[in-house]
Amino acid sequence: MREIENNNIKEKCYMERLDNGLQVIIIPKQDIQKKYIIWATKFGSIDNTFIDSTTGEEVVIPDGVAHFLEHKMFEQKDGTDSLYTLMALGIDANAYTTNDHTAYLFECTDHFYEGLDELMNYVQNPYFTDKNVEKEKGIIGQEIGMYDDDPGWQLYINAMDCLYENNPVKIDTAGTVETISKITPDILYKCYNTFYHPSNMVLVVVGDFEADIILREIKSRLNENTDRKEITRIYPTEKKEINKKYSEKQMEVSMPLFMIGFKDNIKDKYQDAVKRHIAIEIILNMIIGKSSTLYNNLYKEGYLLSQPDIEYEFGNEYAHVLIGGQSKDPKTVYEKILEKINEMRENEINEQDFERIKKKIYGDYAVEYNNVSDIGRMFASDYIKGINSFEYMNKFDEIDTNYLKQILQQVFSENNMIMSVIKGK
Repeated sequence: MREIENNNIKEKCYMERLDNGLQVIIIPKQDIQKKYIIWATKFGSIDNTFIDSTTGEEVVIPDGVAHFLEHKMFEQKDGTDSLYTLMALGIDANAYTTNDHTAYLFECTDHFYEGLDELMNYVQNPYFTDKNVEKEKGIIGQEIGMYDDDPGWQLYINAMDCLYENNPVKIDTAGTVETISKITPDILYKCYNTFYHPSNMVLVVVGDFEADIILREIKSRLNENTDRKEITRIYPTEKKEINKKYSEKQMEVSMPLFMIGFKDNIKDKYQDAVKRHIAIEIILNMIIGKSSTLYNNLYKEGYLLSQPDIEYEFGNEYAHVLIGGQSKDPKTVYEKILEKINEMRENEINEQDFERIKKKIYGDYAVEYNNVSDIGRMFASDYIKGINSFEYMNKFDEIDTNYLKQILQQVFSENNMIMSVIKGK
């Protein structure tokens, strides 16, 4: 095992790539009762076209397969549901699907190894039939209907449509009722056999463990597999420009929702991604963070009910900044944010604000290491992006106002700026 220590936060992680290609990451947390495990595969909603490794042929699958597969993994051949089996042990278990990965996880204080038995059994032994797939279509169809009626989700999907013309990141993770109607057991098995191979997966364990002992326990529960070549994924070509400037939809909301976005056209999404991510977080906090002059003015004037959500999302095929919230007048918020950005682009960065916010964000990152579930999800999702989470704590010293100005000029341009709005009917 490779030991990596981060002296800034006094944390260690142990990493080993097994013979079958599975990456195992162990983060020991002494004297903490809670234990957490997450097993993730690099298969998300954007992975709809790929080369079948056995035939060499191109495969195009319906939208929503990754999410559908996540739902079906819990059902066992003997009729039991692994989610309920874990819950009966007093274990908090779950699963989720994102743009770029699917993950299965649980958190507990007791019965960890019984939970490990169940998790590693159901993830490695899928069971799909015509009958259980058809049944799931009705369940997921209802879930899709709920998302269709969710103003927050529609706000986000419409923002993605503004930012991207062809990128599959704009597709709803669950697909549509029409696309999931085309899903069959054969499609699910093909995707499982392609994307759920250990060499395409990462397993992260956090808790009061001896690294060599927990690694041995994991190995003893793995099916026989040999390593294999990387999966060939095919994505559509995306233009640099935004798709459209503005989207508006009417739904049942008491006050308009808005989401302002910036398309980030970096050529290699993972080159210096950590440093870029931190810089963008600092910029967003300087523009509209809780302590910013702009936020406080908009709040006092009644244009914002609370601090907007600010986020930088990126993967191998996409990268964008999002600012979302509620306002009686989204257009004014848009104009004020653009005004503040132009002011920052034209003038020197305020060194005092920069240092204060930089320290705050560093503190926020450090606090995440107090929670086993935060650590586990962070290491899994970062690994999918080709990042070791410790890198975030090491990059702060490399970020100065000159670098911040460079990112401000590259990303926060009016040409890259969009707005999605949900208004009341």
